[in-house]
Amino acid sequence: MNDTWNPWHGCKKFSAGCLNCYVYRRDAQFDKDSSRVVKNKTFYLPAERYKYGTYKMSPESGVIYTCFTSDFFIEDADEWRGECWQMIKQRPDMTFFIITKRIYRFEECIPKDWGSGYDNVHICCTCENQQETDRRLPIFISAPIKKKSIICEPLLEHIDLSKYLIPEISRVVVGGESGENARPCHYDWVLSLREQCRAAGTHFSFKQTGAVFIKDGRKYIIPRKMQHAQAKKAGIDLK
Repeated sequence: MNDTWNPWHGCKKFSAGCLNCYVYRRDAQFDKDSSRVVKNKTFYLPAERYKYGTYKMSPESGVIYTCFTSDFFIEDADEWRGECWQMIKQRPDMTFFIITKRIYRFEECIPKDWGSGYDNVHICCTCENQQETDRRLPIFISAPIKKKSIICEPLLEHIDLSKYLIPEISRVVVGGESGENARPCHYDWVLSLREQCRAAGTHFSFKQTGAVFIKDGRKYIIPRKMQHAQAKKAGIDLK
């Protein structure tokens, strides 16, 4: 069953983590303009039903990964987001998992009845370096969101998350950068974040090594198909 819902496509780069965006890389293969935000034909997918009444989109995991080829809070989609919130509210049986770099727009993008947050919305804030960590996470941890997690991907330098790992943060996910022009990810950075999570009692997941991985002073070039497997092989997740 389809577990990804992209109501719109396209985004605009605005921070260091965006430099080698996978959406831009993929669109370039088809001469598509990734900076142009367009509404997708699948916009109403979560609300669509079969003739016999059941929803067409009901992944077994109970999670719908939302807006993964754009940013849910991008300015270009302001006119469409209201309908998305209505559909999300219509589906309390599903958790909508949203990743954003634009947490600074959160307050102006939520619906009027948001209150302390919808029970079925999990928002994940990304931070790729210390600058973005200190810019985004103070906003994120104080925002009225019931389910929160942090993604450090692509991890571009050593990051100190310790003061942001409040009990409401359920998980930290870490990963390197993929693609031909990937910047290196150092295993020491990954292990440091793991220890910060251990100290705070926060779940930790090492998602992928990235294409250029530095461990014990050695550089490894890791094929795309092996990046997730190698991270899993490290066996350092905290559950």
